[in-house]
Amino acid sequence: MDLQILKTFFMWCSILNIGLLIFTSLLWLFASDWIHGIHSKWFSIPKETFHVVFYCFIGIYKLLVYVFNIVPWIALVLMG
Repeated sequence: MDLQILKTFFMWCSILNIGLLIFTSLLWLFASDWIHGIHSKWFSIPKETFHVVFYCFIGIYKLLVYVFNIVPWIALVLMG
């Protein structure tokens, strides 16, 4: 596998994951009551706790996107 294929792969992984992160954040911003309504049918969880859990999920997902997509892509771009 050559360097150009790896750069392209990590670039598209980064774009897709950032798009999913933005979509999830916008969905949470505009439809958090609806999302809580769906999940409260499965789990009996207070709304405040659900907000904390979802906020942590978005933060961890963002960190994983940085570590496993963006940083390798930047490293490959800097390599040449």
